[in-house]
Amino acid sequence: MIITGIEDVTKSRSRISIDGEFAFVLYKGELRRFHLQLGEELSEKDYETITKEILPKRAKLRAMNLLLKKDYTTAKLREKLREGGYPEEIVQEALDYVASYHYTDDLRFALDFIQCHQESRSRLRMEQDLRTKGIPEDVVGQAFAEWKAAGGVQDEEQMIRELFRKRGFDPQNATVSEQNREYAFLMRKGFSADCIRKAIFHSYT
Repeated sequence: MIITGIEDVTKSRSRISIDGEFAFVLYKGELRRFHLQLGEELSEKDYETITKEILPKRAKLRAMNLLLKKDYTTAKLREKLREGGYPEEIVQEALDYVASYHYTDDLRFALDFIQCHQESRSRLRMEQDLRTKGIPEDVVGQAFAEWKAAGGVQDEEQMIRELFRKRGFDPQNATVSEQNREYAFLMRKGFSADCIRKAIFHSYT
């Protein structure tokens, strides 16, 4: 294994390429420790130490530190670790590690998200948001099924009326242009066309 690239990432870290392909990111002190120099050979023993001991431990610690600050979906945590220059197999090892302690749980994340936003966002909007966060489609469906089984329910018409109140929109006295503008706004929010029409075009008390 020949070191074919050493590229500074920051003042303290460098990207290492081996035999023409990116391998990993190391601290400058580790370059000195393993005597890594452009064009020199990396021994199998040192490669094993780096990829089996140093980087997995660092990736797990990085994942834990990220999760201490806020919840991450598995997909978003994978993205953050990849940004740190960890090889894919080490990223997966770190993800498996935190998942084994239930520090990451996409179903729990989705349920918490639904419960937090059920009164302000339509189901369609929440589904879109969860998919954007990297939650798999089947997990999104399972989360909504469990939410519903636990008594979760939404009244979209009432949610729309509350938005009207906050936005100062009076559907009964609005012009056609204002009604159409509000209709488009609510469609972007993910509310059903039927609920929007009822809230805008039907009078209510």
